[in-house]
Amino acid sequence: MTMLLELEGVTKRFGGLTALDGASLDVRQGEVRGLIGPNGSGKSTLFHVVTGVHRPDGGRITFDGHPIAGRPTEAIAQLGLARTFQDIQLFYDMTVLENAMIGCHRLTRAGALAAMVGRRWVRAEEAAIVERAMDALAVVGLADQAREPARRIPYGHQRLLEIARALAAEPKLMILDEPAAGMNPSETRSLMDQIGRIVDRGVTVFLVEHNMKMVMDICQRITVLNYGRVIATGTPTEVQADAQVIEAYLGGTAV
Repeated sequence: MTMLLELEGVTKRFGGLTALDGASLDVRQGEVRGLIGPNGSGKSTLFHVVTGVHRPDGGRITFDGHPIAGRPTEAIAQLGLARTFQDIQLFYDMTVLENAMIGCHRLTRAGALAAMVGRRWVRAEEAAIVERAMDALAVVGLADQAREPARRIPYGHQRLLEIARALAAEPKLMILDEPAAGMNPSETRSLMDQIGRIVDRGVTVFLVEHNMKMVMDICQRITVLNYGRVIATGTPTEVQADAQVIEAYLGGTAV
């Protein structure tokens, strides 16, 4: 299976704190890949160095054959990587549809001047963006709320809207940072179904999540971080049985 994302010996320091200590892992095309670990283990930092929010202090990161360590966020996005965040980041006074349309920015070529003069190809491009955004909303079950202001839809739906916005960018890899945070069990089950549909569309998913049942049910492989170091990688069954995981992550009890 093709390796879409590879990290080799990645290190990130903040002053005297080593947030990532030689972390290595890979994400294979077409899989749902999990990253878990206790609070402060370096999970979000790892996502930040992959997506260009932070520059790593050492190691290599390769995405779809391209070296991306230290590259700007927008350059990495152009290669086909999209993400969501722990804290919802929406434009609340814009509609659900308008928020999803923002995800299409990397696929557009119209500048401000062309938009002002109303060229025909600009109007055609805008129509295509609306169609693409509506398609993404349909995947996550929000198409019927497209005209609602984002602030009026429930919290769980706001999380789904972030995923739809990322999907509208037509990414090769989607990184989800705690997508089920704040969701009830019914919403979480629905989210799992929607992630399955996203993968069926050819998008690889790499997620951090504290809902262990969701992680074990949906991920083909899981990596465990502790104090910035990878302590285990394997299938859900293998990770649940790993002594280091049980001790470091779960305090001595089984997953």
